[in-house]
Amino acid sequence: MKLVSFSLANNSPRPGALIEDAGLVVDLVAAGYSESLAAISAGISSIDKPGAYPAYKLSDIRLHAPLANPPRIFAIGLNYRDHAAESKMALPSVPVVFFKMPTAIIGPGDAIVLPKNSSEPDYEAELAFVVGKGGFRIPASEWRDHVYGYTIINDVSARDVQRATSQWSLAKSFPTFCPMGPAIVPASQIDDPHQLDISLSINGELLQSSNTRELIFKVPDLVEYISSITPLLPGDIVSTGTPAGVGMGRKPQRWLRPGDTVTVSLKGLGSLVNPVVAE
Repeated sequence: MKLVSFSLANNSPRPGALIEDAGLVVDLVAAGYSESLAAISAGISSIDKPGAYPAYKLSDIRLHAPLANPPRIFAIGLNYRDHAAESKMALPSVPVVFFKMPTAIIGPGDAIVLPKNSSEPDYEAELAFVVGKGGFRIPASEWRDHVYGYTIINDVSARDVQRATSQWSLAKSFPTFCPMGPAIVPASQIDDPHQLDISLSINGELLQSSNTRELIFKVPDLVEYISSITPLLPGDIVSTGTPAGVGMGRKPQRWLRPGDTVTVSLKGLGSLVNPVVAE
């Protein structure tokens, strides 16, 4: 199963378990999980008796961001060597951590809205992990005990706003600047998060293509480092950084434009597709 958030018609989003082989989403509210965070905190990775609960065809529902209200979104900058090079910045000696605001989250199919006060909106394909069990000063060797699962994030960034200050968070937190999904895949279903192909295309043109083996600071490093400073909480999201190929590093530079369709894909996690519109 994969953890999703879904709705029927105009109803509010609710947590569901996507059973891909059957093309069905099982209603997790009926299974006792009132919200996605409850399922994450419980570590749910399978449904023992999926037939015992209401289930819906994918064609009859709408998918939303699988976790719309996480406690925090930690994001990691310059975590691929080739991206640091195209950014003309030195390789970091410790993880470069900043925040994206949860109010920036949108789901699959939702529109990325380009703000009026930025002329350089950029894209970043990223692997993200979701904390299941919180903790403070977690040893790297115990990282698997604390990671619930993995999802896709597009770390949309206003580069002109980003350059105006040494702090990156606001430039990456405009409304709709955190597309996420389509699902959270439990960690038990991903043998090695550091062996996943990652790519991004716009209107079918491949612009980013790499593998998570190229991460400088890997998931255990990030769990240990962040939790050495602030306790990780269930539902915290850590977006691990982007490879080369972002718009600001291209010649000529390639910014997001109204009418674009952005697709981020990660092996085992699916594809996250979002249209782009003007504010």
